[in-house]
Formats: sequence, C-alpha cells, structure tokens
Amino acid sequence: MSKTPRRPTDPMAAAEAAFKPAKKPTPPAPVPQRVPAPRELVSIRIDRDVLEYFQEEGPGWQERINAALREAAGMSGLSEEGKRPEELNATNDD
Repeated sequence: MSKTPRRPTDPMAAAEAAFKPAKKPTPPAPVPQRVPAPRELVSIRIDRDVLEYFQEEGPGWQERINAALREAAGMSGLSEEGKRPEELNATNDD
C-alpha cells in the first residue's frame, strides 16, 4: 500500500487562500473639475414685484436675473469668461 495523504492539499493553505482579501480594482484618478467662472456672492435689494416675476417659473430664478442683467449691460452675446461663442470655438479648430 502506498502512503498517499487523504487530503491532496494542505488545509491551512486552502483556508488562507479562501479568506485572503480580494484585490479591489483601483478607481481611476478623479479629473479635477474646472469652474468656468467663479460667481461673486452679493447682496442686492430688489423690489418685491420684480423678484416675484423672476421666481414665478420656479428654480433657476437667479440665473434668469443674471441673464437679464447681462442683457441690460449689453453683454448678452458674451460667455461668462467675456468671450463670444465664436471666439471660444476658434481655439478648438486646430
């Protein structure tokens, strides 16, 4: 009779392999987000009826006021960086 072990593998090694922590895939490095143009926090007094007019349509009323102020200042065709859309696209045509 040959002396072959009943268990072909070492039980301790099998247990170690079973409970070995799985390698977690490393997440991709986060891409830093660039803020187009920082906004300035200001306090301004607006008549109640004007404020209600902009708030009627719900969320986004601050952006609507900002757009109305840009138009009143003659800046409606400019982006937040002060460039016209065609100027922004011209740099990407390379």
